[in-house]
Amino acid sequence: MENMSLGPLATSFATLTDPRVDRTKEHLLLDIVLIAICAVVCGADGWVEVAEFGETKEKWFSQFLKLPNGIPSHDTCGRVFAALDPVEFERCFLEWVQAVNVLTAGQVIAVDGKTLRRSHDKRRGKAAVHRVSAWASANQLVLGQVATDAKSNEITAIPELLRLLDLKGCIVTIDAAGTPTAIAKQIVAAEGDYVLALKGNQKGLAEDVQRLFEWAHSIYFAELQHDHVHTVDKGHGRLEIRDCWTIADPRYGADLRQGRQWKSLRSVAQSLP
Repeated sequence: MENMSLGPLATSFATLTDPRVDRTKEHLLLDIVLIAICAVVCGADGWVEVAEFGETKEKWFSQFLKLPNGIPSHDTCGRVFAALDPVEFERCFLEWVQAVNVLTAGQVIAVDGKTLRRSHDKRRGKAAVHRVSAWASANQLVLGQVATDAKSNEITAIPELLRLLDLKGCIVTIDAAGTPTAIAKQIVAAEGDYVLALKGNQKGLAEDVQRLFEWAHSIYFAELQHDHVHTVDKGHGRLEIRDCWTIADPRYGADLRQGRQWKSLRSVAQSLP
């Protein structure tokens, strides 16, 4: 808790619209929001636990919050958050996350889609919620999320998510579901680099890359501009051995089918197993 950056948090939410009428305001909106966010970050699940967390940490909160009527009750927190504009709240929250996210040269931002467990309701015909998230590896932060109706809609959600982020100097990784050439162009236009998974969804390019590596292995990568990394990890009762080769030889990269469609494509890689 002591390491949380509350200055940027307060600044980011200072413009959040208060939906309450003046006569009902016993607590400041910023106090309610900051207490709730701190509580959730520390594991609170539900408004009762948020209020209990605030009461437990009231002395600490009083150092930087006004708290004119003490810690808001769980009912107050629930009513206020139910009335907030979710789109506006998301904008403020993302401003805070990106304010405390210190970008470093070459930081990896991993974009991936996940289906939320137990988010479906068969009885009501409600499908499971699927979200595409961007994870900053160096700072261990989720920089943003976009909900989709289904996994098949990831390709449309990823560009929307990337537009929310500062990608300058970062390396964006995306799995096979999100590898159209337009996304590569978007990342490069934002001054970032990309590592995109290549499978059957880019048939011509995938076949050419596979044949290139088969030939490279047959000649032991002789006179090819390449790199190789070998790792051995032991954990959970098993031994994991991985090898990764990259080829950045422009003599062969230019001959890849669809290669020119990928903005600033400089190398291809193969990972085994």
